Amino acid sequence: MNAPTEPIEMGYAPAQKTGPVCGPGDFPFAAAALDHGHIYGQCAELIAAGGELRAVFDPDPEKVRKFCKRFPSARPVDDLDRILDDPEIRLVAAAAVPSKRGPLGCRVMRAGKDYFTDKAPFTTLAQLEDARRVARETGRKYAVYYGERLHTESGTFAGWLIQQGILGKVIQVLGLGPHRLAAPTRPAWFFEKAKYGGILCDIGSHQVEQFLYYTGAKDARVMHSAVANHDHPQWPELEDFGEASLLADNGASNYFRVDWFTPDGLRTWGDGRLVILGTRGYLETRKYIDVARDSGGELLFLVTQEKERAFHLKGKIGFPYFGELILDCLHRTEKAMTQEHAFKAAELSLLAQARAARVA
Repeated sequence: MNAPTEPIEMGYAPAQKTGPVCGPGDFPFAAAALDHGHIYGQCAELIAAGGELRAVFDPDPEKVRKFCKRFPSARPVDDLDRILDDPEIRLVAAAAVPSKRGPLGCRVMRAGKDYFTDKAPFTTLAQLEDARRVARETGRKYAVYYGERLHTESGTFAGWLIQQGILGKVIQVLGLGPHRLAAPTRPAWFFEKAKYGGILCDIGSHQVEQFLYYTGAKDARVMHSAVANHDHPQWPELEDFGEASLLADNGASNYFRVDWFTPDGLRTWGDGRLVILGTRGYLETRKYIDVARDSGGELLFLVTQEKERAFHLKGKIGFPYFGELILDCLHRTEKAMTQEHAFKAAELSLLAQARAARVA
């Protein structure tokens, strides 16, 4: 993601709202596998960036009906091959059951199209290796919706500050990723570990991706990881708590916690936060809510050697990743996110999951 070329004035947040990056009809795409609601955010932002949503497939007609009500430009098709055989479709956006995301991505890439999947992109290391091989062989993109950074304005702004050197060298990232369980709304696969992959593989992948991005690391070691089912014995395969500690190849460290314990009294689904420590300052993002206050989310607090600042970023920056992804697909570049970065975040979350101690 490209930072502004001019230094950011510390008295206010920049007006960097995003818009279309291509003309009408330049980027036709399709949606498939509507198993998770994230597909709505994926498609909405691609449309806002100039994409044209032309078709949708899912074996469940009710999911397709609801999707087309939100996106009337999407033409329902009765077979995924109708999308894969369409020479005009450039990309397929999907939010399949997690265990099916890797195989679907390989099928899409072999059909000559780029793939944009919800996280977690894989549930096994074997799936990851298959996707690496197919991406290499086909030259197609396997893009991942790591929304806790890519779809937050505070997360985007944090990256710009770091790229300008305002924090100095980033030496630690602390991440909190609590979520509300809302069990009655969850499909059966949500509680089957073979299908969702485990809590560190799933929502933990957001945290690993952020750590790599903000520190500029290319690789890391999993120093510690643990998972538990503390309070949901009726779903023995559910992991309701997970934590991990990583050490990057550049010396930066990471600790993150993810869980399904957001209380019903919170006004949103989770109080996601990051604290990023640098050699010249630190920052905190409060992405979704400012607890017990009405100031909303998308807040960033910055402390440097000179002063402390609070930035209210909601509606002021937008989400440039989606336009950059479209341009990368059109021009075969890697400005939005490199393929190796997307795969490395998945790899480390899978390793953390595989090596996790079961503590409850």
